[in-house]
This record gives sequence, C-alpha cells and structure tokens, in this order.
Amino acid sequence: MKFLVIRLSSIGDIVLASPVLRCLKQQVTDAEVHFLTKSSFKIVTEANPYIDKFFYYNNNMDELIEDLKEENYDYIIDLHNNIRTLRIKTALKVKSNTINKLNTQKFLLTKLRINLMPGIHITKRSLQTVESFGVKDDGFGLDYFIPEKDIVPQKDIPTSHLAGFIAIVIGASYFTKKLPVHKLKELCNKIDHPIILLGGKDDEKNGREIAAVDPVKIYNACGKFNLNESADLVRRSKLVISHDTGLQYIACAFNKQVLAIWGGTTPKLDVEPYYGSRFLSTQNKLPYENIIVPGLWCQPCSKFGKKKCPLGHFKCMELQNIDNIVQKVNERLKK
Repeated sequence: MKFLVIRLSSIGDIVLASPVLRCLKQQVTDAEVHFLTKSSFKIVTEANPYIDKFFYYNNNMDELIEDLKEENYDYIIDLHNNIRTLRIKTALKVKSNTINKLNTQKFLLTKLRINLMPGIHITKRSLQTVESFGVKDDGFGLDYFIPEKDIVPQKDIPTSHLAGFIAIVIGASYFTKKLPVHKLKELCNKIDHPIILLGGKDDEKNGREIAAVDPVKIYNACGKFNLNESADLVRRSKLVISHDTGLQYIACAFNKQVLAIWGGTTPKLDVEPYYGSRFLSTQNKLPYENIIVPGLWCQPCSKFGKKKCPLGHFKCMELQNIDNIVQKVNERLKK
C-alpha cells in the first residue's frame, strides 16, 4: 500500500508527527511511505529511515501536484490540514485521512480562556489518522535521526563541557515564547553547571550577551551549528531547558529530561513534551516539567506566539521564578 504523508511545517510539528511514519512503515505490510513537507524543513527528516521518498513544497504547487499524480497513491494522510493540502487532495482524487486541527477549541482557549480541548496529545491524534489500517501506537515515542555528517566533533565542544552540560534553548519563533535576555542571564548565572546555549543565527547576539555572564561556564553555540548539529548537542546533554520550540521535542525524541518554559502559548493546546509509554514505564518520575507562571488570566494569548505582548506587561515571562527553575535543575541533576 502506498501512502503520502503530509506535514508541511514546522520543526516541532514534524517531530511530533514522526510516530505516524514509523508505525505505518513497520505495521502495514509492504507499506511504501512518501513524505511531503516544505523545502525549508528538509533537514528535519532527511535521515529518517521510515520514509521511502521525499517531496518538497517551495511555492511550486502546480509542478508538485503533477509529480504526485504520477505516484498513484492508495491513501493520503494529511497531518497539516490547510488550504494547500486540500488543493493537493482534491487534485489527486485519492482517499485521505485528515487530522482535526481543533481550530474552534484552540480559538476558545486562546481568545476566551475556555478550555474545551480534548486532552489528547497532538501526537496521539496524529496516530488516530492511521488507525483504520490497523496501526497502533507502539509506545516508542518520537523519532529524530541525525546523519553521520552532522555529528558534532568532540573538538568543537569546549573541554570544560566534555564531562557533561545543560542545554538551554534560548530561541523560539515568536517573542512571546522567549524568556527575556535579562531573565536568561539570571538563570545561567545561578546554575552551577556547564551550559551550552542553543539557537539560530537570529539568537547569536543574545547568546553572546548571555554568555558574557560567565564565558567559561557558558558556551554560546547559537548560529554556530545547523539544526541536526544542535540536535546532537541536545542528545549529548544531561538536561534540556527549552522554550516552546522544535528542539524541545527533539529532546523528547532522545528521552532527555526537559524543563519546558511556557509564555504566551500553553501545553493545554495538547502539545506538552511527549515521550513513548515504553520509556515512561521505566521512570519513577515524569522526565519533564512544564514551567508556567500560575494564575495569569491572560495566558495563553496565542496558539503560535506573538511578536509582542498584547497587553504590554509580558508577565508570563517576566514573572517566571528563576530560583524555582534552578531548584528543579539541581533536583534533576542529583537524580
């Protein structure tokens, strides 16, 4: 049976959908699994062994549809569900299973603070799209595969960090998802352990400012490594502190302990850190904690994040208790 799985973006969402690819490939006899995403996210799945063929969208819809028609798919698994994927499904005239994005429930939660979310994690809802083929959750959680070429050489990690380090992901796609620099500086100053800061080129300047607090203890890796290389540093870390961003879920794929810091978004959107049931069954304590300022009526303000705080005070991040986060770090490192 030939499947086209569609998830156009973004890093975190693609990683959260990864069990669908694995379970389809392993549980459906003779399954051929093709995957369609945006070309800008090619790196996220390029080494995934459960994908037989890749297609990439890059503002080339007409050409893409013609290429897809030649494949004669049996089924489309639409994990994105937007106007573009509707156009593809209509053009291919193939049976499809499509995820319910729960846009109404998300609107009620982020705009009116009315929580009607089902409490079913987005990964489990993604897996529901393939249940009709006899596919079940195998309990192995998320996948992330790093090609050999992107394994970070030991020489590129400071000697002071080779015995172990904490990875702090300082980047995120929107302002309201990120701790302010002064809060990150306070956090790094109070953590008594080697730290590697992770983020993209846009985070490099903030990373330099944060690392200046203690240039020996803190290594600014922002902008120095590509996504797979950053994922490798996450894989080698003792613990990960992350905003609501892709590397948080990549950390889960490697079964790392995660402190997830939430600002304008919320895990109530059924997107908290996700681990397979097989791993969780071996743990005496959940491997993650959601760090949220309690009692804020205005949180969450968005399902994606915003460029600025709608109310101007940014309490969801400014009121984060840094001492509390440091205490959680110390407890988990002792464990």
